Amino acid sequence: MEIIRDKQFGGERPLFGVKDVRLENIEIVDGESGIKCCNNVEADNCRFYGKYPWWHVDGSLITNCYFAVGSRSAIWYSDNMTMKDSVIDGPKFFREMNNLTLENVTINDADETFWNVKGIKVKNLKLHEGTYPFMNCEDIYIDGLECESKYIFQYCKNLELHHANIVTKDSFWECENVTVYDSVIDSEYIAWHSKNVRFVRCHIKGDQPLCYLDGIVLEDCTFDPGCDRAFEDSKNIEADIRGGITEIKNPISGRIHAGSIGRITYDRFALGHDCIIETEE
Repeated sequence: MEIIRDKQFGGERPLFGVKDVRLENIEIVDGESGIKCCNNVEADNCRFYGKYPWWHVDGSLITNCYFAVGSRSAIWYSDNMTMKDSVIDGPKFFREMNNLTLENVTINDADETFWNVKGIKVKNLKLHEGTYPFMNCEDIYIDGLECESKYIFQYCKNLELHHANIVTKDSFWECENVTVYDSVIDSEYIAWHSKNVRFVRCHIKGDQPLCYLDGIVLEDCTFDPGCDRAFEDSKNIEADIRGGITEIKNPISGRIHAGSIGRITYDRFALGHDCIIETEE
């Protein structure tokens, strides 16, 4: 493998088409498309300032690197990538990709990041600011997530999430096959219009959670007192709630068991009354 170190590049496509290259202490300072249409590229302790610096690269290892605000839309159409111990300040990263692995990565502007990515493995990811991270992604495994970006996990399939602390707007919308373990989800309208969603040992906060679902399982979960109108028009519910829940509204079918329930509401718009609701009181 060729090694290029301690150099600065700028302008248009300075490293276009390189193969089997390791970059050490490199700066891409300006211009566009610094690394494009490449194969088997490693980068360690490098800094990227120009636009679109990493497109159409098959086989990447990125460690201890920094992507500045100006490196927007930096990593697209690049399969088989691993990134570790790096910081990203630019928006719109990771688009149209397959097989992406991240470990100890911080993204300070997660706006429209992770779109249409298949095969994601994550260990310790921090997301700040921005909207719609993980739009239309599939086959996702995450262990360790801190997120304050809005509208996370929309239109996702096959998601397994562990040890997350999420503060967001709408989350897990129009998703299919989702399991969340040992996490805190602080979100309005959690998992609306989704299928086959399971929360295990989670704490749920926010208005109107878990509505319009087909297939929702809760195991040993707790609810914040502000969670009102839960389960509206949801069917195939299997929920064991530890402690109390403020309000359940218009559930269609299944079973809900809770320590206590503040109120159960069926209004004239209810689509069914076949859900079994039990308390310990």
